[in-house]
Amino acid sequence: MKQKILENIHNKIEQGPFSASWDSLENYKIPQWYEDAKFGIFIHWGVYCVPAFGNEWYPRNMYIRGSREFEYHIANYGPHSKFGYKDFIPMFKAEKFDPAAWAELFKKSGARYVVPVAEHHDGFQMYDSALSRWNAAQMGPKRDVIGELANAVREQGMIFGVSSHRAEHWWFMGEGMNFDSDVRDPEYADFYGPAMPQPRDNYMDSTPDQEFLEDWLMRTCELIDKYQPQILWFDWWIMNLGFKPYLKKLAAYYYNKGAEWGKGVAINYKYDAFPVGTAVLDIERGQLSGIRPMLWQNDTSVSKNSWGYIKDHDYKEANDIICDLIDVVSKNGVLLLNVGPKADGTIPENEQEILLEIGKWLEVNGEAIYGTRPWKVFGEGPTQVAEGAFTDTRRNPFTSEDIRFTAKDGRLYAIVMKWPENGRVAVKSLGKGAKYAPETINSVKLLSSNEAVQWSRTDNELLVDASACRHCENPVVLVINYS
Repeated sequence: MKQKILENIHNKIEQGPFSASWDSLENYKIPQWYEDAKFGIFIHWGVYCVPAFGNEWYPRNMYIRGSREFEYHIANYGPHSKFGYKDFIPMFKAEKFDPAAWAELFKKSGARYVVPVAEHHDGFQMYDSALSRWNAAQMGPKRDVIGELANAVREQGMIFGVSSHRAEHWWFMGEGMNFDSDVRDPEYADFYGPAMPQPRDNYMDSTPDQEFLEDWLMRTCELIDKYQPQILWFDWWIMNLGFKPYLKKLAAYYYNKGAEWGKGVAINYKYDAFPVGTAVLDIERGQLSGIRPMLWQNDTSVSKNSWGYIKDHDYKEANDIICDLIDVVSKNGVLLLNVGPKADGTIPENEQEILLEIGKWLEVNGEAIYGTRPWKVFGEGPTQVAEGAFTDTRRNPFTSEDIRFTAKDGRLYAIVMKWPENGRVAVKSLGKGAKYAPETINSVKLLSSNEAVQWSRTDNELLVDASACRHCENPVVLVINYS
């Protein structure tokens, strides 16, 4: 069966417009729907939600002697030889999982696309797979979670994607090989394996073998064929050199499938896993300091300390997430925001409230977000946004001097991150003498209110007086018509 699957993959590559070479893949074009969407929902949901301790790396950390997770596991579930990670699977029942309710919530949040985790590092597939028995259709929920969610998301008019974290499974369960645990039991090798030793040099000095790489390719192509995702998200370890030939094959296969379906598709990658222009750069929990000419994505979570459900989340404020969304969009990015459902399939109330608050703001102000493109400068103001991964909690709160710009259909949107109490704003980038300022400003109004706006312009700034908007809900959007 394996050889036949690989032959079919090869044939599909041969038949389509893209071949498995970087030169060919440089012809890839980012779909317009993605550039217009701006906001999506990520979902980390899996067996790791049962212990709900630490974070979604519990399945690895529980086998690392001396870790918090190791001690927690011994105290609550006993020795690893008697109760291992596999024994959480029957407890992962998802008895309250309602994909239609999830999709409705995501729609209300203002999201335009949804990307659930199809397989995390733990190796448990959240879909009906012919390649492994360790999947949600055969064990645990005994439901094709990805298939059901795909249907519900599309019924709400949103784009559906999936993420695969399978690459990291090469070493993810390896610590369990170092002592008496169920990872060493041959009966479960098809789940825990290959359980290789932890790589020493930033996880990059261990190269997967051909068998693992072919299995990774087949699993990913199975996801593509079964669910026709329009986003394919990968975590960082595909940047390992062993994956490079397989990335070219996978991308050609996927892009050819997208052409066959007549749908725009996109691959998300981190760091330098793909050459620039062949896929869409994703920055984990991080942003950029300026405008990137090509579309990019910031993936982050509503929680500061975990992607999957845990009992002691440190949640972000909805307003901070809205401000990050605005900052990302002003720099030609899109925001993929993660939620982590409980093992029973319910989304925590705190996370629902955050999503609904974001949706409430977008319902009023979405004109300044959806379908927009960056202006000549991304914005102005004193608050510095750190560039790079894992910087999402490092910035100071935005002030009334922090303004971000977006543009669409001849309109300029100046988004004031924190509206001043006196309702007066100075926009320095729009003064008559500013480098990129339009020659003439014809009108200024509030997007969220019909209240009168007084404004004047000097060489140094555009002065806006909207005192009636003292209690406007932050951030506040100014709509500027110019010529």
